[in-house]
Amino acid sequence: MAGEYDGVAIGDIRAGYVLVVDNDPAVRRMVKEYFEKHNIPACEAHGRHELARHFIGASPGLIVLDSHLGEDDGFDVLREIRSHSDVPVIIMTGRRCEEVDKVVGLELGADDYIIKPCSLRELLARTRAILRRQEFGRLARHRHPERGGYRFNGWQLERRSRQLFNPAGQSVTLTKGEFALLLAFLGSPQRPLSREQLLQATRIHEDIFDRSIDVQVLRLRRKLESQAGARGIIKTERGIGYVFTAIVEPF
Repeated sequence: MAGEYDGVAIGDIRAGYVLVVDNDPAVRRMVKEYFEKHNIPACEAHGRHELARHFIGASPGLIVLDSHLGEDDGFDVLREIRSHSDVPVIIMTGRRCEEVDKVVGLELGADDYIIKPCSLRELLARTRAILRRQEFGRLARHRHPERGGYRFNGWQLERRSRQLFNPAGQSVTLTKGEFALLLAFLGSPQRPLSREQLLQATRIHEDIFDRSIDVQVLRLRRKLESQAGARGIIKTERGIGYVFTAIVEPF
């Protein structure tokens, strides 16, 4: 099944189908049928093991993942996904989900979240927006391939491989949010960046509070300052936001 939305061919977006992962068969069926009704191919999975089979062949284009999967924890499943794939993930959370759960999901690499019971129209709109952004990004990379990266204080960030190396040449793992945050800092070194600017750079959903950026900055700062002589590389500008103090060399 193939279709288009807003002029973007679904068949062009990776394997082109949405995988709905939920332990409630009624929810899976309802979401799957709604997507297919709107010309988006979809499949179902009820848990970790069934989801894993979808990565053996052609991978899904996007995953809608329930945060509660019975015996499986949705956040643990998200960690497993992010250990080997950058497929977009929308987390579905419970009605009374706390802000911290939403932040944890985004920190672990989710692209968006939606609270259950949810509007299928809203879920469809969020899915289309993410898939459209993925496709436009793919086209942009095809026209203008990302090359090079940045060096600072002995560190090196390679944009194309999305890898960060410390002064000893060892690879340092970054979450999707941390990578986007560091890229924003390296693009504007020694210049104060507001929380709003950093929120936009990391594409966190608009009704996540600014404190989520503080958490990401803290985690990124800890990773960078794990090396001797790197303290103070990200400074807090009271009332403004943060500033990356190191001298940055693009390459």
